[in-house]
Amino acid sequence: MDVYEAIGRRRDVRAEFTGAPLDEEILHRVLSAAHAAPSVGMTQPWDFVLVRDPGTRAEFHRHVHTERARFAAGLSGERAATFDRIKIDGILESTLSVVVGYDPERGSPAVLGRHAIADAGLYSVCLAIQNLWLAATAEGLGVGWVSFYREDFLRDLLGMPAHVRPVAWLCLGPVAGLREVPDLERHGWRSRMPLAEVIHEEKYTPKD
Repeated sequence: MDVYEAIGRRRDVRAEFTGAPLDEEILHRVLSAAHAAPSVGMTQPWDFVLVRDPGTRAEFHRHVHTERARFAAGLSGERAATFDRIKIDGILESTLSVVVGYDPERGSPAVLGRHAIADAGLYSVCLAIQNLWLAATAEGLGVGWVSFYREDFLRDLLGMPAHVRPVAWLCLGPVAGLREVPDLERHGWRSRMPLAEVIHEEKYTPKD
C-alpha cells in the first residue's frame, strides 16, 4: 500500500491481536523503518527493547490496570460509563511488545540542532515510532501504544539506565483486522476534528 493508505488504515489496536507468530524478516523490516527515521543531529537517540517473556508482560499488565483503575476513579457519569467499555491494551494478546526508549546522552554534548529546543531528541523518537507504526500497518500488522504506566516502573522492569526515558510500550503482531473507525471514536470518547479547525493562515487565530 502507498503511504497515504497506510496513514488512513493505521489504528491503535487493542482487541484485534491474534497472538500468531510474527515472521522475523517482517519484524526486521518494521524495526528498520523505525531506525530510518530522521533525528536531530543524526543522533538516532532511540532504543528498541523486544519483550516476549510472558512473565514480564503479565507484570506490566498488572501495573497498567492499576493505573487504569486510578484514572477511572476520577471519572463520573457518562465519562465513567464510556471509559468502562474501552479496552486500553493488548499486552497479553499481542505476539510481542516493543518498548521504545529515548537516550538524551546519545551524541552529546554537542547535539546539532538541540541547543534551543531541548525536546528535539524526544520528537525524533516519536518520528521513529510513527515510522514503525506505518510500516507495521503496511505489513498487515497491528500496533497498540500503551500509555497507562509510570515511567520509573517500566524503567526498573526492563533494567533501563536511569537517564533513558521509556517513551512507549508498543504491542505488536498479527491482527484479525483493523477497525474502520478508531476505538475512542467508536465508543464515543471523542470525535475526530475537521482539518479546517486546526489550520491557521499566517498567524495563530483562535477558533470559535
